[in-house]
Amino acid sequence: MLYSLLGYIMVFSIIYLLFKNKATPLTLFILFPPLFALLLGFSIKEIGEFATIGIHTTMSNALLFMFCIPYFGIVSDAGMFDKIIEKLLSKANDNVISITLITIIMTLICQLGGASTTALVVIPGLLPIYKKLHIRPAVLALIIASGMGITNLVPWGAPTARTAIVLGVKATDIWQRVLPVQIAGIIIVICSAILLGFREKKLIKNLKVLETEDIQIHKKEILRQPKNVAINLTLTLTLIGILIADIIPSYIVFMIGFAIALLINHPDAQSQNAQFKKHAATALLLPATMITSGIFVGIIGETGMLNAMANTLLYFIPDFLGKYLHIIMGILSTPIGIALGADAFYYGLLPLVIEVGKTYGVDPMNIAITMLVGKNVSVLISPLVPSLFLVLSLTGLELNAHIKFCFKWLFGISILLLLCAIMMGVVII
Repeated sequence: MLYSLLGYIMVFSIIYLLFKNKATPLTLFILFPPLFALLLGFSIKEIGEFATIGIHTTMSNALLFMFCIPYFGIVSDAGMFDKIIEKLLSKANDNVISITLITIIMTLICQLGGASTTALVVIPGLLPIYKKLHIRPAVLALIIASGMGITNLVPWGAPTARTAIVLGVKATDIWQRVLPVQIAGIIIVICSAILLGFREKKLIKNLKVLETEDIQIHKKEILRQPKNVAINLTLTLTLIGILIADIIPSYIVFMIGFAIALLINHPDAQSQNAQFKKHAATALLLPATMITSGIFVGIIGETGMLNAMANTLLYFIPDFLGKYLHIIMGILSTPIGIALGADAFYYGLLPLVIEVGKTYGVDPMNIAITMLVGKNVSVLISPLVPSLFLVLSLTGLELNAHIKFCFKWLFGISILLLLCAIMMGVVII
């Protein structure tokens, strides 16, 4: 009973402090698990061993992020995405549907480089066109949110990496299984963007035609002078191909890719050091958080707290619903994910659900993928996600209005993704 009680106090304390923005995951994962393990009577030596076990499971994913983040920063700065965006913008005209379609394609591509890249490229590039065509900025934010949620399923996406840490597997193992759902998701969000385009076209009255000259001027304002585009694009596609083939560990793939990209785009040592410093903050914060999450995962598992918490929760779950636990959580993952945020959802809730699911014979991977698919599209409507506020500041939207406008669409997309996962056999009932 004591193990369960202290386990719940620890988890809900972490969730509360994250929700209230009182502390970072980094500090909470370092301090709280050892403290609660001490309260349970474990020695410092034992706690160190538990933490080491947990960190061992997170290290490969942390290394992946440590090198893939600066890699995409380097090729993005070199303008790898710009040529693609230029081609897309060249198709822009006064057709509302074509603009919404271009928006989702740009988002799916730019999100390979992360949420900041997507927001800083797509919104400034398209918002003036949206305004000229009288398309609501809320539609732009919604399309970006749906595209981010789908692209983030890649192995260097934070949700996939967090899930891999909880399961103690490689991020590529999850991606290879969820890839068919991701492909289906791409089709779903493209269709959703087209549908939004048709809806906006009906809503727009007294539309002022956007002159082609205005678009051409605007394109020149937002595009940089790219370099080494063909080489960078070839290198990126090669790295993704190696990840799919699973020939070598993913972090080694991006170590090599990072080194090659650095030499190609910045041939002198001074420029290379400048690039490394430029991307260091982003490249170190998330991997550091992942490493410290290993302390949480290791201690809560090895002390027996997680097992005790799961046994307590079993009293409240009817037996006939037990085998459908993952489906229930998949459906609820979008609203729960909005409230909890990413770290609390993946490191607090997911391990507990997995432990409960084991009692009913539900495979941990099955639960993890169901919750990952259900949660992922809600990333840009959770107040606990920093990139949301970047999008809001660039679009000029209010938080409440944005969540209200997006929720029903994104929740619907998450349900469609879950149905696709079930029909494809990725999620097993």
